[in-house]
Amino acid sequence: MTADRDRETVSRLLDDLERGAVRAAVNIDGTWRAVPSVKEGILLGFRIGVLTEYDGFVDKDTFPVRRFTTIDGVRVVPGGSAVRRGAHLEPGVVCMPPMYVNVGAYVGAGTMIDSHALVGSCAQIGARVHISAAAQIGGVLEPVNAAPVVVEDDALIGGNCGVYEGTVVRAGAVLGSGVILTRSTPVYDLVRETVYRSEGDRPLEIPAGAVVVPGARAIPRGWGAEQHLSLQTPVIVKYRDEKTSAAVALESWLR
Repeated sequence: MTADRDRETVSRLLDDLERGAVRAAVNIDGTWRAVPSVKEGILLGFRIGVLTEYDGFVDKDTFPVRRFTTIDGVRVVPGGSAVRRGAHLEPGVVCMPPMYVNVGAYVGAGTMIDSHALVGSCAQIGARVHISAAAQIGGVLEPVNAAPVVVEDDALIGGNCGVYEGTVVRAGAVLGSGVILTRSTPVYDLVRETVYRSEGDRPLEIPAGAVVVPGARAIPRGWGAEQHLSLQTPVIVKYRDEKTSAAVALESWLR
């Protein structure tokens, strides 16, 4: 009977996640915090699930692929995309093939997930975000109190970007192609003449409206300096203005 109750609990949680009634992280006074009970429920689903053969793949029976109808208002273009059980996609989301959205993720209205892009487990994506081709939004399931990656409203994640380890990309920010963000990544702000880093339990945060491009900083001493080597680092070169917004605007007819 315990196994049956566990399955009912997991199923209810996944239903609530898909409806958007609960989320794996919440914004409290501007700070994103994980909801440990949601993550614990997802992990329980993995523990009690059994391997099952589906059409062309094998996975735990607790996490089948989601199926959409026109009532959902989500556009899933044919070509190998998949959205896992327990992920929430708001109306107006566009999924270009092949892409993948994992369990516990939340994707806001009007967002486009482009080809070969990943939205990892419990990642929180805002409205009208463009996740460009081959971008990777990392997932965070464990530890359960660790906040997942967050990309707020109207941000643009360029092609081949990687956003990992609970990084928060604030509203309207633009990540140029190839930017990689992790907890250990320092981000240099040329406009405000400061450096952003994660500290303690605080994640790395990209300020609202920042335009970030791949950059490099010279190794200052030793053999590396003698060889004129540099380390990769993201650089904020400006803050979003009308010209930037026009350049990154996603045509409404694409949605």
